[in-house]
Amino acid sequence: MKILGREPALLLGFAAAGLKLAAAFGLNVSDTQQTLINAALAAAVGVWLAIVAKDGALGAAITQLAQAFMALFIGFGLDWTAAKQATVMATIAATLAMWERTQITPPVSTTSLEQSSPIKPSAPRGV
Repeated sequence: MKILGREPALLLGFAAAGLKLAAAFGLNVSDTQQTLINAALAAAVGVWLAIVAKDGALGAAITQLAQAFMALFIGFGLDWTAAKQATVMATIAATLAMWERTQITPPVSTTSLEQSSPIKPSAPRGV
């Protein structure tokens, strides 16, 4: 799996190193904020991979991305109570659950037991 022709881990490492370099040369971010930025970037890459892989994990990846960005915003000074954060995250989870329900189809049964019925209808008889 590649993003912009590169492996995701390589891009994340490059972003983390770039962030540390910027902080060393005057960008005013704390160690905690650097960690939160890296976590949000990792979550964004996770969503990208879920979209590309098409493995049905998109809803979970988006939920993780939302949690990472919530932590990022709180780390940069968003003053929300835990109740407000929980309400926002619950709304996101519920919305994704409703959306995913329309995207998922049950698998086709493949065993003979699943494809047959113990009570078979009787064949029509001649009149």
